[in-house]
Amino acid sequence: MSPLVKIRSERDRMSAVERRIADFILENAHLLRDYSSQQLANALGISQSSVVKFTQKLGFRGYPDLKYSVGETIARSEDTATAAPSGERPEDDLLGAMLWERKAQAEEATRLLNGRDTMQELSNALAAAGKVYLIGLGEDDLHARGFAMRLSLLGITAIRHADVGRMAAQVALCQPGDALVVFTEHGKHPALVKIARYFREQRGRVITVTRHTSNPVRALADVGLAVAAYDDASYVQSLIYQSTVQQLLDTVFVHLCEHDEARHARLVQNLDRIQQMLES
Repeated sequence: MSPLVKIRSERDRMSAVERRIADFILENAHLLRDYSSQQLANALGISQSSVVKFTQKLGFRGYPDLKYSVGETIARSEDTATAAPSGERPEDDLLGAMLWERKAQAEEATRLLNGRDTMQELSNALAAAGKVYLIGLGEDDLHARGFAMRLSLLGITAIRHADVGRMAAQVALCQPGDALVVFTEHGKHPALVKIARYFREQRGRVITVTRHTSNPVRALADVGLAVAAYDDASYVQSLIYQSTVQQLLDTVFVHLCEHDEARHARLVQNLDRIQQMLES
């Protein structure tokens, strides 16, 4: 993983001092080769040991290793840019390319955060559940609604609500082994915390989709999917988060399709039936 991608993916879990170091490196990556660890510490008004601990926490032996790795990443990016067709591109093209690149970085970091074992455990929990409950508030409901539909196409009973009161009434009927999928970007909504806690008390399995941060909802998860999506611009950060969640859910859906022939056959039958209804 690129060191810059790794820093972005871990930023939300960092302390205040670590975030200052991370932000400086992300914003001044091209200048990092000219900074010693002491100079970087002086620029930020922190101790040199804080810089060294930061690099080691990221998995590097020390600051020189981090600086070398960042330099290699920048060199590869510049080589790619040099190999591209010459001539100026319209500003819209540059903005689009920037957005694609940042989405790709977030998706790579998120894929590495949610390893094969996590994805397999999640697929098993959904496949074995008698019922799958899904809830998300605001923009998170878009993912809950879309994923509920896809689960239904696979023959998995999916119950989705965007209203906390209705979901509270529904989960009161849950059985051991049922699954609750909670979509909440920051994982701090008190009502969602209560619903997740109650669901666990009923011996249901709680699945969460949140940012890669420590938060109350994620703390209750049997299976927690972590999303790495950071950008200085809040409007870009929101777009990156939404697209990364969708990529993660698409991966889960593919897992469910490819590991059960009967489930895949049911999907094909349901899609054919829907198409016939639309054409009639």
